[in-house]
Formats: sequence, structure tokens, C-alpha cells
Amino acid sequence: MNRISHHKHNKDTFYYATSRLFERASYYGLRTLIILYMTGEILKMDKEEALFIYGWFILAFTLFQIIGALLGDLVIGNRKTIIIGGVLQTIGSFILCFPSAIGLYVGLALVVLGSGFYSPNMVSNFGKLHLNKTKLLDSGFTLLYLAVNLGSFLGILLIGYLVEKFGYSIGFVTAGLLMLVAIVPIIISNKEVSYMTSNSKSFLNKRILIISLAFLFVGLFWGIYQITGFRNSDLQFYFREMPIAYMSDNIWSSLNTIVIIPIGIITVVVWTYFYSSQFFKLMIGFISGAISFGIIYLIPEIPTEKHVTLYCWSFFFLGIAEIHIAPIMHSILTKYSNPKYLSILVSLIFLPTGLISLFFSWFNEQFYDHPIYALKFGVIAMLVLSGILIAIVLWNNKKIFNRGLGN
Repeated sequence: MNRISHHKHNKDTFYYATSRLFERASYYGLRTLIILYMTGEILKMDKEEALFIYGWFILAFTLFQIIGALLGDLVIGNRKTIIIGGVLQTIGSFILCFPSAIGLYVGLALVVLGSGFYSPNMVSNFGKLHLNKTKLLDSGFTLLYLAVNLGSFLGILLIGYLVEKFGYSIGFVTAGLLMLVAIVPIIISNKEVSYMTSNSKSFLNKRILIISLAFLFVGLFWGIYQITGFRNSDLQFYFREMPIAYMSDNIWSSLNTIVIIPIGIITVVVWTYFYSSQFFKLMIGFISGAISFGIIYLIPEIPTEKHVTLYCWSFFFLGIAEIHIAPIMHSILTKYSNPKYLSILVSLIFLPTGLISLFFSWFNEQFYDHPIYALKFGVIAMLVLSGILIAIVLWNNKKIFNRGLGN
């Protein structure tokens, strides 16, 4: 690792992280209400119809990110698109307060449109803040990822509590107010940064290769994460039934966030002062993922109370893996893509993940019936990918060493 000198995060980094925290609190807090609201006493929808609408809500959010990215990169600029998206999402949350089918559809449409405008342009503009200090990209995006996790955790707790005490209208109003607060740091931050791009053909080829590899590795990580979830769900079912005094239902449902937050804080601090290559971090992430799945594999099919500690250790290593993979994807995109089209690339991150998950879904029935097989596959796949990343890191270090000798 190399020490980072002469570069520090500026106030705009924290403005954007604060904005993202409040936006995710609004979005995830609202998202937890939708099915309950549709099937409740007000709208009285069938569960199948509610799930159908919810499915379209999630799909539309993914698709509208592409539209928002095109608008931000090619038409009006990222910062303006962020603010417009925030306003639309705020209005949509308020409209959901009207207890009718029309209020539901119009409100959800505006939330989807607003969130689709906000998210890719937020990530893009945040990355551009670091184009003149790329060694802080990993630390910066980890801070942003930490804000996402903390925001979603607090939003779900806050809005869930308010709905339970005061009803759905207060929950939707709170989501709107949180989104309104999220716009403020963007408005008071500096204007969009300027940037320069390289026209070198060799550099272009290198960028395409690095971005393609990053897409592939991150897509494979989330695909493997998805299929190993069958075994994870089984274990949580068993553990929730056990009378474990220090593990309430709230802790079980929030275990991933509880682990991610301290790991993320430590990682942000370390990566603010020390730098290592992004593929080295991906390597650490996949090795940690392999350890996590390996620990789960050691837990017997029917666990006992003594296996809870082992299960928590698996979450610890999975948290390390997630921190070393998820934010690093955005860091690599920012560093190696053309900044003019960064939002568009960010909006397309779901494609490799979605395609790989779709491929794995063909085996869902077998994995669901035999979750141990899925877990075994996950461990082997993570070890293979770790080996490939170790080879990439060693090859890159050798190139740097030979270049140094040549000088």
C-alpha cells in the first residue's frame, strides 16, 4: 500500500454523501410500505395484484435510471437532473398520501421517475468530484456506499415506526420530507466539475478491458451471492426460532447493515490515507467471500445455538467482501470511463448482474431443493475467481516493477 499525500476529501464529498443518505432513507422507507399499503384497509388489493405492481415498480426504477442518465449526460447536466429527480420524488411521496388508486399510481410513477433521474447522476457527479485525485476514489465511493446502507437502515426504522404509530399518510409525508432534505446539500454544493479525456487508442483499449473485467467480476459476485442466499435463508429460519436472548428479530433482519457500517467506517479512514489498486481490493473481496461461504458450509444442515457465532463470522467476512467489491465498481467506472458518459455507464451496471442472475435462475429449482449444492458451487466459484484476480494483481505488479527497472 502507498501513502496518499496532498489529497483530502473536500466538503462537496460530504454534501453528496449526506444527500445520498437522506435519499436512500426516503426511498427504502417508502418501499417497505408499498405492499402493506396496497393490501391494507384503504386500497384492499389482492396480494397477487400488489406484488405485480411492486414488481413493475422495481423494474421501472431500473429502466428509468437509463433515461435519467441520458438526460443528465447528454441534455441538461448531471447536477440539474439530480435536483429535478429529487423534486419529482418528493412530489410523488406527497401524492401517495391521497388514499386512492389514482394517488397510488401517480405517486409511484413520480417516485420511480425521480429516483431514476437522481441515482445515476448522483453517482456520476460524485465520481467527477474526484477526477483530479483518483487515489481517493475508493475511499469516496465507500463513504457513499456507507451512506446508502445507513440511510436505508434508518429510513426503514423511522418510517416503519411512524406508520405504526400514526398511519400511512405520516409515513409518506416523512419520506417526502427526507427527500426534500436530500436536495439541499446538492443545491449548496459547488457546480459540476470540468474534466479532460484521453484520445489515445491504446489507453482506450485498456479502459474498455478494465471496465469489462470489472463488470464481469461484480456481476458474478452478486450472482453467486443470490444463489447462496437459499442456504442463508434456511439458517436464518432455524436461528430465528431459537430463544437467543441477544438476537431479536430486528437484529436478524438488520445483521448485514450492522456488520457493514463499522467495516465501512474503518475502510473509509484507511483508504483516505493509504492506496492500493482496485483489482487488489477486488481480490481481497473475493477471498473474503470465499471464506464467508466456506464458514456457512461448515454449519450442519440443522444448526444448533452454538453455530450462531460461526454464522455471525460468515456475515463479518461477507461484509468485508461487499465493501471491497460494490463501491469499487463505481470507482473503476469513474477512473477508466469517459466522464462525459459516466452516468450512462452507471445506469447499465444492472445489465451484467441481471444477465448472470438470469443464467443462475435456470438452476433455482435445484438450488432451492438442495441449498448445500448452491453453497458448494459458490465456494468453488469464489475460489476460482480469487485465483484469477491474484494472477491479475501479480501480473500488474510485475509490469510496474519492470517499468521501474527500465527507468
